[in-house]
Amino acid sequence: MLNYFPKYFTTKAITLYLVVLIVVNILFFNRMLPVMWWVFGIAEVVSFFYFSNILTRNWGNYSPKLFTKKLFTTALVIRLAWVVFSFFFYKIMTGQPFEFSTGDAKGYHDLAVWLYKTDSLSEIWTKLVDFQRGGVSDTGYAFYLILLYRIFGEGLFLPRLLKALLSALVCVFIYRLGARNFGEAVGRMASIFCMLMPNLIYYSGLHLKEAEMVFLTVWFVERADFLIRNKKYSFLTILPTLLIASSLFFFRTVLGITALFALFTTLMFSSKRILSWSKRVVMTIWVIVTVVYFIGGRIANEVEGIWQARVSNQASSLEWRAKREGGNTLATKASSAVFAPLILVIPFPTIVNTPGQENQQLLNGGNYVKNIMAFFVMFALFWIIKENKWRDYLLIGSFTLGYLIVIALSAFAQSERFHQPALPFLLLFAAFGISKMSNNEKKYFKWYMAFIFVAIVGWSWFKLAGRGLA
Repeated sequence: MLNYFPKYFTTKAITLYLVVLIVVNILFFNRMLPVMWWVFGIAEVVSFFYFSNILTRNWGNYSPKLFTKKLFTTALVIRLAWVVFSFFFYKIMTGQPFEFSTGDAKGYHDLAVWLYKTDSLSEIWTKLVDFQRGGVSDTGYAFYLILLYRIFGEGLFLPRLLKALLSALVCVFIYRLGARNFGEAVGRMASIFCMLMPNLIYYSGLHLKEAEMVFLTVWFVERADFLIRNKKYSFLTILPTLLIASSLFFFRTVLGITALFALFTTLMFSSKRILSWSKRVVMTIWVIVTVVYFIGGRIANEVEGIWQARVSNQASSLEWRAKREGGNTLATKASSAVFAPLILVIPFPTIVNTPGQENQQLLNGGNYVKNIMAFFVMFALFWIIKENKWRDYLLIGSFTLGYLIVIALSAFAQSERFHQPALPFLLLFAAFGISKMSNNEKKYFKWYMAFIFVAIVGWSWFKLAGRGLA
């Protein structure tokens, strides 16, 4: 069993990135990626794979207490550095401390500035719900920002420093979750992956809700897993976990639905060795009572609306993307039939100069890292099914796959931002997959790299051809 990320894989991953970056930009020379995004992409890929190999080796002998301290401190320093750098970088590049083509981030900030001086919190909440046309999905982050602005003023820096803190805590939660489910070595490997993952670091420096949403999601799964595996339980120990799950409905409705689906699935089908029948029945009753109490009214209506619109949303969104100014006329060729088989792998990186997609180009290396790590995720899932161990990892698996299936059927399957809540768990499965690797599987990695090469070249053509730029 491997307890580190072998150099065999990391070196090849870095080499393939450099090769595909050069080849694609030669093939589409007239739309060559600006040098600045080359630098970002290379830094993201090399930093992740090089330090994943080094740190999974060097930190393996630390005591759990020292490892946790090193993990949290290093993750926090990396994220704080990005917060400071990105603040001034965006200010220089865009004239304001917000990302390129800012939409939601500036919108959240402006909404919070507009409402935080309102007399009462109840009045603020009423206005937020009215602003969302009676719904509560997406009100959670705006309300959180308003609270911060009321206490500390409307500065941009503090919320982002808190994002760095929450993102660093995610790494600690993944370590605990991984060690509890897959063993100490896998937990350490997965937490180091989270610490170094460019996509998780990236949102610490933005005024979007992803950092908080990922924190709540991972916190819920970690606490729910602890609760299920712990012999002692009571309503007071169950309630905090359910409150965290309920809070997800105020960030993204489908996230709350998936969290509760994963919890119910685990209570119903998990191994008897993990969860006794008496505890299973008692917890299920308490969960149902709490869900009925907290998840009602407006939230129930939103869930029903999402279900009714499930068929038309993706098609209408793809049609809009095809017909909008600067859109991709080939967008309608994609659908859930295309996205679903690739949902563990996508999105592919943008490594050609596509107008208006500076954010995707900045994060091209992070998306490539996800493409590569998907190989180990698929191997882990294959091993779990082959060995009939799926009941042992049901909570993590049902949430991750459930959420990704929802995304594959939605209008946001190719949007990297919407994959964030599942990303830490994918890295956890990747670490488990690596731990089960042997020399026999190396040949499959080579074939997978060939697939990624072809897919990225094809994706680059698709992005340009649909805009008449190829």
